[in-house]
Amino acid sequence: MRWLACCAALWLAMPGAPRAAEPATPASIPADAVFARGEDALRRGDFTTAAASFSEAVRLNQTAGRSGAQRESLLRLAEAQQALGGNGEALKAVRDAISLATAAGDTAQIGRARAALGSLYVELGADAQARAELEGAIAVAKAENEPGVAAVAQNNLGNLFARQHDPARAVTAYEEARTLAEQAGDGALAARAQANAGRATIDRGELDAALALLDDAGTRTHDLPASFEKAYSLINIARSFDRVRAARPASRKQLLLRSHALLVEAETVAGEINDGRSAAYALGYLGALYAEEGRTSEALEITRRAVFQAQRAGADDSRYLWHAQSARLLRQLDQRDAAISEYRAALEIVEQLRHAFAAGSAAAPGSFRESLGPLYFELVDLLLQRAAQAPDAASARPDLESAQKTVELLKAAELRNYFRDDCVDAFREKRKSVAQASASAAIVYPILLPDRIELLLSTSKGIERIGVPAPAARVSLEVHEFRRLLEKRTTRQYLPHAQQLYRWLIEPIEPRLTALGTSTLVFVPDASLRTIPMSALHDGEHFLIEKFAVAITPGLELTDPGPLDRRHLELFLGGLSESVQGFPALEHVREELQAIHDELGGEILLDENFVLPNIKKRLESTPYSIVHIASHAEFEPNVNDTFLLTHEGRMSMSQLADYVGLFRFRETPLELIMLSACETAQGDEQAALGLAGIAVKAGARSAVGTLWKVNDVAASELVAAFYGRLRDPEVSRAVALQDAQRKLLADWRYRHPGYWSAFVLISNWL
Repeated sequence: MRWLACCAALWLAMPGAPRAAEPATPASIPADAVFARGEDALRRGDFTTAAASFSEAVRLNQTAGRSGAQRESLLRLAEAQQALGGNGEALKAVRDAISLATAAGDTAQIGRARAALGSLYVELGADAQARAELEGAIAVAKAENEPGVAAVAQNNLGNLFARQHDPARAVTAYEEARTLAEQAGDGALAARAQANAGRATIDRGELDAALALLDDAGTRTHDLPASFEKAYSLINIARSFDRVRAARPASRKQLLLRSHALLVEAETVAGEINDGRSAAYALGYLGALYAEEGRTSEALEITRRAVFQAQRAGADDSRYLWHAQSARLLRQLDQRDAAISEYRAALEIVEQLRHAFAAGSAAAPGSFRESLGPLYFELVDLLLQRAAQAPDAASARPDLESAQKTVELLKAAELRNYFRDDCVDAFREKRKSVAQASASAAIVYPILLPDRIELLLSTSKGIERIGVPAPAARVSLEVHEFRRLLEKRTTRQYLPHAQQLYRWLIEPIEPRLTALGTSTLVFVPDASLRTIPMSALHDGEHFLIEKFAVAITPGLELTDPGPLDRRHLELFLGGLSESVQGFPALEHVREELQAIHDELGGEILLDENFVLPNIKKRLESTPYSIVHIASHAEFEPNVNDTFLLTHEGRMSMSQLADYVGLFRFRETPLELIMLSACETAQGDEQAALGLAGIAVKAGARSAVGTLWKVNDVAASELVAAFYGRLRDPEVSRAVALQDAQRKLLADWRYRHPGYWSAFVLISNWL
């Protein structure tokens, strides 16, 4: 888990360096008492009390003019805030400490603060900044003869290398950290560095060496006095033994007993210091061991004790784990209703902590889906099972609506985690019902479960479900082949896959769509389905786009439906036709932008004029309705690597969102942002998630983008046709794109879906 594995880098690592000596005064005495209370809370793992105490100590020392004590209080405050997941508050505290230490010329404390700052950057995934700060801290600490501070920084440098999947360098850093910690007389840090070296050695595949390191770390930790830090070290070593056990089945029983002994000892230590937080982790992982052995009832009892301890300690950052574990155990015991209650309890906590989860972490792209996604879908699975067994539609409706709501929560959480900001929550406040938005539209949630597809169909008449016996793994294979072959415009090899996906995703609901008179399908795609254009699904005679207008949305609650106001359209038109920075020329962009200008007007920034200062100036100064950009853009798994190409450099999605972000506060929002030459990494679900969320990020009601690089001539013709239809007040955005795609489909040169289906309409379809 991120909180245990990453946050520990700072607050389990900072040595108790002496504070700057300052004379005691009447004003300083309460400050020292408050600071001591914070230190005691930090040792016990009571981070909420620690943060409050250190915050008060900062204020009291500032009032008393005790700069050294104020700086020390700031660093301790950062430790507590980081442990609570408040990385923003921790960063501010560390930076304030650096500023004060620099003003005071306290080089040693600057080194300590840089070590803390580096640790925070490791957790935030800011690798370059993390390495710079940690290596700087090591240099300062060695110059000041402070091996303890150097050891902290080396340990965190090892964490950075481990996160970058460079176990050899991680082991070297951890070994240096252990040596420095021993020089400083810090046995706890030496034991932790040894355990970390063992974990990294597992990553190198050297299991015998890893076991020797972990055994030594366990012995070192066992000899430490009871403390919060000791409990967590024991837990981390036990978890490392779990990894060895998975890789070495022959030693399973022996390694299981080692993990069990360490977790039992950790629980004992937690009891000695009355620390419910570490007790919860020890018990929770102990419950997982019993579950692995098939002792489900015992595992459930122990896991419920973990829930109690986490609740007692106010440790919601772990309590959701044990509610989820309880839910899975109850499911194994065929107690479905009780399992649903436990899943709901877990997700209620996750939603409360959503900003902490999205604040940024060292986790790899996609890890949010891997770690938290199953919680949502396991609950959805149980709700849909219960709905399927309901005696009538009215009885099933509450579970279907709850399943839909759960999927929506996941969609919002995924985007929040991808973009790492609050743009998602701003959009959710605008949500309208489907009935208010369009009576002729149907919202389709294709939910991929291990043993089946569940199609949730939401219309103005209500919500219903249809189960399809197609396992998620098989569907994903079909999707990946379909996407790969769609880009081969010289063959029709894509067709069998287009037809199979049609049979799974459209055929089961088509009679209902016909009965309702549906004209527009709005998909809320999940997982691999985000990487393909639904418009190119095929029934054997016709593409889906020939029957329905098609749009996608990252979530219905992330959609602001409303018709396009055509009375006062203001257009920004920008792009590149020339080859710059190694990207090929887009020779027909000039014609594309001119065709749009001829239809709807607008200001054009082309080639050498399409540069960041000009773009920023125009977007900030004019209330545009439509922003159309015809330039290379790439959506990548990591939002920091996603960009849009300008003449002199790359514009990040965050920059673009900042430039147009003020639009979201207007009475008339940005109606449409169109990127006509973007692409997503083939088959990459995270990259496709970024494209799906661009409207939300940019504060626009809708967006149009392309899933792959399209033919320049075909793109220009489609774009011109789209805007030509968009002029008609009777034509929705979805229908305008449908008509443009059908126009290309009717041209024998562009009939292959590789030419036209890459264009997808995102969010508002009206």
